[in-house]
Amino acid sequence: QLGAGFHQDLTGTENVRINASLLGLSRTEVRRKFDEIVEFAGIGEFINEPLRTYSSGMMMRLAFSVAVNVDPDILIVDEVLGVGDQLFFAKCLDRIMQFRRQGKTIICVSHGLDTLEMLCDRAILLDHGRMIDSGTSKEVIARYKEAMTGLATLC
Repeated sequence: QLGAGFHQDLTGTENVRINASLLGLSRTEVRRKFDEIVEFAGIGEFINEPLRTYSSGMMMRLAFSVAVNVDPDILIVDEVLGVGDQLFFAKCLDRIMQFRRQGKTIICVSHGLDTLEMLCDRAILLDHGRMIDSGTSKEVIARYKEAMTGLATLC
């Protein structure tokens, strides 16, 4: 979960160091990647302020930035692209597409059908934790839309 390990009374700087360490970076790697993490998050001088002064969007930007700069083999994205402005959305999307080009595994959990279709080759549809459909993202999204249209006519 983004922000897991973040502490509201610590500064953004302190939280970056701790969170990156929890995600497996050494102190040397954290120092080397720190400026890139802060730049990606785009929170400027707020990096030196306690997290309790951040908006929820600022905290999610910082957490996402740490997560993608750790260079994971598997990236799990859960509605995080809804956080922030269009510029940050574009940066996130660009980074995720970079992971795709590198052949890394991306698991995207979302209700944003356009985002899913753009990011995913394959999809599964869950209902209360139970898989009810799987296939290409285009196929599953089309069947989902059909099912939702049928339900809407019942209401």
